[in-house]
Amino acid sequence: MIRKFRRKFSISAPRLSVRPHVPWYVRWAIMVPFIVAAGSMVWWAYDSGLELAGFHRGLAEKELEELRERVAYLEAENAKMATKLASDERQAQIDRSAMLETAVQVKSLNEENARLQDDLSFFQNLPLTAGKEADLSIHRLKVEPDALPGEYHCRLLLVQNIQRRGKEFQGNLQLLVDGELDGKKVVIQFPQEDSPDIAAHQLNFKYYQRVDWVFKVPPEMRVESVQVRVFEKGAQVPKVKQTIALN
Repeated sequence: MIRKFRRKFSISAPRLSVRPHVPWYVRWAIMVPFIVAAGSMVWWAYDSGLELAGFHRGLAEKELEELRERVAYLEAENAKMATKLASDERQAQIDRSAMLETAVQVKSLNEENARLQDDLSFFQNLPLTAGKEADLSIHRLKVEPDALPGEYHCRLLLVQNIQRRGKEFQGNLQLLVDGELDGKKVVIQFPQEDSPDIAAHQLNFKYYQRVDWVFKVPPEMRVESVQVRVFEKGAQVPKVKQTIALN
């Protein structure tokens, strides 16, 4: 009670302590070495713990570098193999195309050889005397359906009489296709008078001429017969004609 009374009616002040002033950079200069040392100790302890656990950082980094080099080498080899594979595929395609082209050429040559042998056999069996034969005759006339609907392939052989062989025959070929279309009888002429392929059916030969002609009619037309007419140049009446019936 007496102390409280004295404090109430007397002069009192808090205690003061006096310390020397230390600049901040001096404090940091003192603390930084300790912080660095503590960090080094922590890092050393961590690294030592890894080594004790069987993990060696230097060896791991070396193996990682070797793996990176191996991956780079394999990627380079893979790129080379891909380039070589693409080149081999292109070469294989070229070889296949060449083989197909060669096969087509061989087939065409075989067909031509067969036709020539057939022609040779035909001419060998021709009579050597003219007799009453016409100056011009049609042989081996065939008309067959072709690949597409309404297309027909006409084949024939024109031969001059032995007395006229050596003299040039000039003229043109005409086809008359007789059939039924929509229940009506129709006759179609090839080539048409205004057709641009008239010149392709001109005839010019001394001994014989083989004719291969593909013509097309409406697919729904039923072809009954085909008549072949051969006109000599400047003539209005056919020199020779022949009709073949189609089943």
